[in-house]
Amino acid sequence: AEDVDNAPEDGVYISGLYLEAARWDRRQKKLKPSNPGEMMSLMPIIHFNCVNNYVVNPADYQAPLYKTNLRAGVLNTTGQSTNYILDVGIPTDENPRVWVLMGTALCTMTND
Repeated sequence: AEDVDNAPEDGVYISGLYLEAARWDRRQKKLKPSNPGEMMSLMPIIHFNCVNNYVVNPADYQAPLYKTNLRAGVLNTTGQSTNYILDVGIPTDENPRVWVLMGTALCTMTND
């Protein structure tokens, strides 16, 4: 991607994720409401890094990441949808419940 010259020392950079029902404010580096008429917005590059004994920040919104924005999938033997990948903690000024009620999620692709 245009913002990254080298591979990270640890972890991996991910680009091309879409945010549905919200947007990423690049200046404030926080989750914000969508712009009028905008259903999905492109997220910046995210650095995923393994952390032992990771503790979730309760002030962050734990956005579910799905393979597609249909959010439909078959339940596998663990009881999770085959479309669900993982939760991604995103900083926000709002109570995380606001984003749950908005149906905010990350997707690896759009269905357009």
